[in-house]
Amino acid sequence: METTLQGVGVSHGVAIGEVRHMGTAVLEPPAKQIASGDTAREQGRARQAVEAVAADLKARGNLAGGEAQAVLEAQALMALDPELLADVERRVAVGSTAERAVYDAFASYRALLAGAGEYLAGRVADLDDVRNRIVARLLGVPMPGVPDSDEPYVLIARDLAPADTALLDPALVLGFVTEEGGPTSHSAILARALGVPAVVALPGAGELLAEGTVIAVDGSTGEVFVEPSEQKRAALTAAAAERKAALSASSGPGATSDGHKVPLLANVGGPADVPAAVEAGAEGVGLFRTEFLFLDDSAQAPSQDKQVEAYRQVLEAFPGGRVVVRVLDAGADKPLDFLTPADEPNPALGVRGLRSLLDHPEVLRDQLRALATAAAGLPVHLEVMAPMVADRQDAKAFADACREAGLAAKFGAMVEIPSAALRARSVLQEVEFLSLGTNDLAQYTFAADRQVGAVSRLQDPWQPALLDLVASAAEAARAEGKSCGVCGEAAADPLLACVLTGLGVTSLSMGAASIPYVRATLAKYTLAQCERAAAAARATDSADEARRAVQAVLSGE
Repeated sequence: METTLQGVGVSHGVAIGEVRHMGTAVLEPPAKQIASGDTAREQGRARQAVEAVAADLKARGNLAGGEAQAVLEAQALMALDPELLADVERRVAVGSTAERAVYDAFASYRALLAGAGEYLAGRVADLDDVRNRIVARLLGVPMPGVPDSDEPYVLIARDLAPADTALLDPALVLGFVTEEGGPTSHSAILARALGVPAVVALPGAGELLAEGTVIAVDGSTGEVFVEPSEQKRAALTAAAAERKAALSASSGPGATSDGHKVPLLANVGGPADVPAAVEAGAEGVGLFRTEFLFLDDSAQAPSQDKQVEAYRQVLEAFPGGRVVVRVLDAGADKPLDFLTPADEPNPALGVRGLRSLLDHPEVLRDQLRALATAAAGLPVHLEVMAPMVADRQDAKAFADACREAGLAAKFGAMVEIPSAALRARSVLQEVEFLSLGTNDLAQYTFAADRQVGAVSRLQDPWQPALLDLVASAAEAARAEGKSCGVCGEAAADPLLACVLTGLGVTSLSMGAASIPYVRATLAKYTLAQCERAAAAARATDSADEARRAVQAVLSGE
């Protein structure tokens, strides 16, 4: 009998197929003692397994490219953490086997992360995946991961590790459903990049959706239909076909139906993401995440020459277009040995983003000079922005650094902290544009970690309080005659893109796979309709009410 389950839709499209469960073997090794003469051998086994897993994660990242590469390289750094390895060797020295020492050392580190504030607690799933891969290698059992199947299927998992999500084959994995995660988790972002329909934060999915069951996943609404009727399958398939036809018919610059221009830009992590952005018709880059380049080696910053080469490849791809570069955003879940403090009690609220760069001005100076060199002679509109700007003082410090580096570009500030949204006119006295990072802005507004499924209700970008902050920043920019874009994942929601346009946002930047959906939806409505939809959303008291109100306005009900 057909039943409907409700999760959080994070990647558009409809998938209908049989359920297959993620392989998650029990990997807790027995707690047996080794002879003292075996200590050196067991320590060597542990080191070899750690190095092999780190190399595999890096190789997977190189294959996946882009955003996935940065995530997987961060996992590789977890595996190679010298303190973790030292703990493993200490445990082996007192009699543990290599696999048991790895298991226990990671358990200890896991407890530290879980208690270090919600932001770092969100890295626990990534750490568990690294541990499972090392232990599986030592035990000689198959790696946990995506099941083998000759037929396409819908994947069900507690959560998906970045190493699994990054290399999903869209020809086999029709879509996926996870029990945990949130709309801005790594899995959600990578699913959108792959164009795979996905639903997250569906508690009990593993028990409710049995192996072999036929389900339909609507990645737009977050609904999962169990044993859907032929009528329901036909309706979902027809809706998906209609959406696909609308995408094919939509091309050119982003605009409302009455011609109000809304440039649609791409979020990229480096040169590997550029082809997909160009193919999707991106009008430029709204967020170039440069930290991927720095994650190759956490002990030192990349040379200026290496930076210049990577930046120039992206800038060359958009002649006449706009490329917005975010300077290094390190700290919290992206620690760098040479830059970020190692002993902060809550790194998400500590010295991260621009704060780290102002503490290490030589790193910021070198990056700005590399950008200046990369852009020299190119017909591109370069804009550079700082992450984690809290107030006018931060904005001034960044603008001064840009000028001192001789950078011929517009200087901007990311609005990720509520104070920057509330005092946006003050910030705009120092910089020329704002860019709203709705992922972190939601996290800091609601004190809700973007990686924790239990608080996904508060991470929802439809929350009226978040829309109020977007409106505040957009109104300030309009009053100052400057631009205010959105580069957070909120821009990837076609319906919400209409609301953001109605709030006065001047450009939208998203993963390349979402651009056609947003372009087609914007083209259906006038600016006045978008403004009415925005007002209706802000008049509600919850994300669900805001969605329903906007749907009613735009459907003419």
